[in-house]
Amino acid sequence: MEDRNVRMNTGMSHVMPYIKDSKDRDAVSLVCRRWYELDALTREHVTIALCYTTTPERLRRRFRQLKSLKLKGKPRAAMFNLIPEDWGGFVTPWVEEIAESFKSLKALHFRRMIVRDSDLELLARSRGRELQSLKLDKCSGFSTDGLVHIARSCRDLRTLFLEESSIIEKEDEWGEWLHELATNNTVLETLNFYMTDLGRIRFEDLELIARNCPSLTTVKISDCEILDLLGFFRHATALEEFCGGSFNDQSEKYSVVSLPQKICLLGVTMMGKNEMPIVFPLAAALKKLDLLYALLDTEDHCTLIQKCPNLEVLETRNVIGDRGLEVLARSCKRLKRLRIERGADEHGMEDEDGVVSQRGLMALAQGCLELEYLAVYVSDITNASLEYIGTHSKNLNDFRLVLLDREETITDLPLDNGVRALLRGCQKLRRFALYLRPGGLTDLGLSYVGQYSQNVRWMLLGYVGESDAGLLEFSKGCPSLQKLEMRGCCFSERALAVAVMQLTALRYLWVQGYRGSPTGHDLLAMARPYWNIELIPPRRVEVVDQNGEAVVVEHPAHILAYYSLAGPRTDFPDTVIPLDPQSLINA
Repeated sequence: MEDRNVRMNTGMSHVMPYIKDSKDRDAVSLVCRRWYELDALTREHVTIALCYTTTPERLRRRFRQLKSLKLKGKPRAAMFNLIPEDWGGFVTPWVEEIAESFKSLKALHFRRMIVRDSDLELLARSRGRELQSLKLDKCSGFSTDGLVHIARSCRDLRTLFLEESSIIEKEDEWGEWLHELATNNTVLETLNFYMTDLGRIRFEDLELIARNCPSLTTVKISDCEILDLLGFFRHATALEEFCGGSFNDQSEKYSVVSLPQKICLLGVTMMGKNEMPIVFPLAAALKKLDLLYALLDTEDHCTLIQKCPNLEVLETRNVIGDRGLEVLARSCKRLKRLRIERGADEHGMEDEDGVVSQRGLMALAQGCLELEYLAVYVSDITNASLEYIGTHSKNLNDFRLVLLDREETITDLPLDNGVRALLRGCQKLRRFALYLRPGGLTDLGLSYVGQYSQNVRWMLLGYVGESDAGLLEFSKGCPSLQKLEMRGCCFSERALAVAVMQLTALRYLWVQGYRGSPTGHDLLAMARPYWNIELIPPRRVEVVDQNGEAVVVEHPAHILAYYSLAGPRTDFPDTVIPLDPQSLINA
């Protein structure tokens, strides 16, 4: 028996480095102590979905040989300005441990975290020679001074990703960080500062990067006049993805623009109908097209989409309309991912065709059979259209639907039967979001969601159900659900607590808008070891409305609860109240 165990362990030591999937790794590490140790020695990448679920010290003790780390901070709701800016998610303790202990680390990805210039300076000083990929994804708290440290010291950097980060641009410098990158780096492959406020850049530095970095394949930038990028486009011969830029001159001047011939992933911002012809020469080869910030109406979408037969990914606004979706269904049979966001009313791009409803969804389901991801804002919806998706979209693994409030009357509510048919038909679903309006899904429909979401791991529910009974029936299902987010629901604290205990795989809960109790005492029913509960009380927040004016809105209370091996965190701001079970008992 001992010889057999030795042979098994020896064999596994050769196999373990080839097991890449994190869930497979987790399962293998639970078999025995030796396999746990082999996993610790050979695992190269770790993703931590919430930075407060463990500590840097725990990570170091278990995985000393990490080459890649992804760390998430603020809850996903922060992307919609629902979480206080000072909520937490600081990278400092992690960066300090990385600088001291993780000598093999080559790739870092921080998402929705607070990063200081001092953090970037420490990273550059301690890991500058080894760091090959740095992603600051929707982060805040740092300035171009911190980027200068990275650009100057990390000369082997292949990826610099800053998309949607809030970066302070120092007024006394003009793109020094980009100039340092251009003069110090010859191996850059991906440069992304799309959807940032980094406007103080010199287009000459972009051209220098293109000349110095022959492997440059992805560039996504902020607003920069396209006519200033002619030299960049000429030298970026390996470029496959470009996004950003702007069109601020007379339309006829853009006839001289020639995009690199290898581009197959394209996003054009502020492009109107008259500038569209610059895309036409590449249209047949495009696999991804981002039109979220293009100034195109429904007809323009139809014209462009029918020239892109090989499109696999499309991101746009609901101005595409049902007619645009019908053209998409006829023209793009290889489509795998479709994201349709709500259009900004102030753009004035809406026309009579610029709405998405059941008509467009039914055409899409019938025409694009390879669809894997669908996120869509709809103005109208029917049960039949959801049934169509369940019947035809067998490869769908991520479905997200938001029902807009622009129409007073919806054709067919509630959506109980349609949701049931969709969930029964789309067996590959792993992520599911349904954001409706009161009356959109009854308690029975909510019970269907629980019953038929066997493999769903993440779920967002908005304005669903009628009573606590619906939530409790829902929570008897969903055996794989790990993360649950809810908004605008009618459930009590007691029902939420009981539901959490019934959802056996649940690791994370976020709720905004519920029937709260004066003390939060009813949440005690979900208290258990390693389960942190935090409360964000109701608050008044100033936001900018669609007319560009500042208005004050009421944000309902939040509940955030999650498993943590680290225990309660210690960096609570005044806007967050930790709920201690012992204090609730004594209240």
